[in-house]
Amino acid sequence: MELRAAVVLAAGKGTRMKSGVIKVLHSVAGMPMISWPVAAAKGAGADPIVLVIGHQANAVQGVFRGDNSILCAMQEEQLGTGHAVACALDALSGFGGTILILCGDTPLLRPETLADLLKFHDEHAAVVTVLTAVMDDPYGYGRVVRDEDGRVIRIVEQKDADPQEQNIREINSGIYCMRSDFLFENIRAIGNSNAQQEYYLTDLVSIAVQKGLACLAMSTADADEIMGINDRAQLADAARILRRRINREHMLSGVTMIDPEQTYIDFGVNIGADTVVHPNCQIGSGSVIGAGCEIEQGVSISACRIGDSCHIKAGSVLENSELHENVAVGPMAHLRPGTVLQSHVKIGNFVETKKVLMGEGSKASHLTYLGDAEIGRDVNIGCGTITCNYDGVNKHRTVIEDGVFIGSDVQLVAPVTVGRNSLVAAGTTVTVDVEPDSLAIARVPQVNKVGWRLKKK
Repeated sequence: MELRAAVVLAAGKGTRMKSGVIKVLHSVAGMPMISWPVAAAKGAGADPIVLVIGHQANAVQGVFRGDNSILCAMQEEQLGTGHAVACALDALSGFGGTILILCGDTPLLRPETLADLLKFHDEHAAVVTVLTAVMDDPYGYGRVVRDEDGRVIRIVEQKDADPQEQNIREINSGIYCMRSDFLFENIRAIGNSNAQQEYYLTDLVSIAVQKGLACLAMSTADADEIMGINDRAQLADAARILRRRINREHMLSGVTMIDPEQTYIDFGVNIGADTVVHPNCQIGSGSVIGAGCEIEQGVSISACRIGDSCHIKAGSVLENSELHENVAVGPMAHLRPGTVLQSHVKIGNFVETKKVLMGEGSKASHLTYLGDAEIGRDVNIGCGTITCNYDGVNKHRTVIEDGVFIGSDVQLVAPVTVGRNSLVAAGTTVTVDVEPDSLAIARVPQVNKVGWRLKKK
């Protein structure tokens, strides 16, 4: 099989983003923008992949830390696309095959399209193949000029195009396949005699034509794929298209979405068949949701594992939590990181949990905070219960064993253990351990002063 490598250009700052974060690190549908073209190149079989980095280089490298198929090349000064590719060639020293050249700001590019481009390049024995698209309004893009045989003879920028060339609707995507020997031999022949004094990769097309080498173009059917991101408006447009693709895949796999245009699911989410997702839900990367669940409107889920037949009610927020099957949460509940709810647990409205293990069949139905706690099976947590887990310096743990009944408005001052099958009376502040099968009650005695109100009047 023909060897494939890829060069991904990601050195620029992206000033039109108006951000302290460089353009390619902005998130699109749950991944940094740069991750999308890299994933497309991997999906098309490219190995190695060289990232050309410059601004915020350490942060870009950090996205791919631990991935040995990703190499990095530094572009100290941004002197054009030709200069950027030249910076990558040392990392590809000795490579012989086909090199894909991609832009780091094209998150909509599909691996299937790159695979088709590579196949087209090989089948036609081309030296250079340009990925193009036909657009109704090509204003601002470089035009692809072909001869009568369909070969590319030049790429002309909008500002340099004559009236006839401006009528061309086929545009340059900035994505190329090149034979490695041609690229190595000619990249340093590119000049910078232009208004910007930059080295343009498109000049390689002219060099190939001058040498009588095959320079071809393949047009993608979906012009959206080659859309580059330059500002926040285009970032939102790209995210919308990616979410539409993601949602379609889930629906074709058996997930019901009441209104897919108002459902926000990131890349890398798994959802089981017959799960229903209501509008205005956000489900973040790394989440796994089982079959037959119902996710009501306004729910936010981030990096959670949710078992089959769970019901997440409106307005609830779940972060880095694990739910076993048949769990009910909400409405308006907040599961913070470290929450583990075993089967048939109920977490009701305005309940907050953090680092809690809650055993099978237990429930906290409303207005409760449970933090740093281990709760057994079949425990009832009454309304207004608080685990007082923080003493101002350290966090402490509360243990509530199986079968305990906690009344309303109870404070459990950690560290404390409530033994199995005990009952804690409403309004109690628990400061010492409760033995199994006990009643714990700690209240200020009630005093009724008869006639007191009449005296005040």
